[in-house]
Amino acid sequence: MTAQSPARRVWQDFHWAFFLNTQGLILSLRRFALFLDRDDTAAARCELETATEIMNASAASMHLAGSFGRDVYEDDIRPSMTPPNVQSDGFSGLMSWEHGVLVDLWRTLRPRFASLPKALAPAHEAFVRAYRNMADGHTKVCSKFVGEDARSLRYEDRNAIVTLERFKANRVALIDPGAGDRRRTGP
Repeated sequence: MTAQSPARRVWQDFHWAFFLNTQGLILSLRRFALFLDRDDTAAARCELETATEIMNASAASMHLAGSFGRDVYEDDIRPSMTPPNVQSDGFSGLMSWEHGVLVDLWRTLRPRFASLPKALAPAHEAFVRAYRNMADGHTKVCSKFVGEDARSLRYEDRNAIVTLERFKANRVALIDPGAGDRRRTGP
């Protein structure tokens, strides 16, 4: 086994932390759904608040994963995510089972998010803000390393930043399905 550079170790360690946070988020949101089914608003609020804290931890992991310079990313990190260093073209976090499970869970929860009890509105708003913060952090790290016009590792024919913004909009539509209605009609 070859020694890893300190930057690659930081990159990998904080991505592992991100994946662990995603697993915790899945557990918390499943419990959130269970408590909604039981009409236990207090317990559902606790789980949604926990999910928010986990999302905030994910944002911190994303930020810390990029705590080195662009030259190190270009010379060491990005090549480590392309063949022959990985056995897949288009390597991406989208390939993780955690990501797939979380997005499926958000799809399942979408109608529930659209019709939450008013008592859960503040917790839900904080959760959506935490997601936006995490997604913005991902975009910021990507922009720092690859610039505004760079191609995505996953979708080589697409702009990386535009792709991340599209993903964010799609995910927000799942977890905050009534956002457009609230903007048009007010609180």
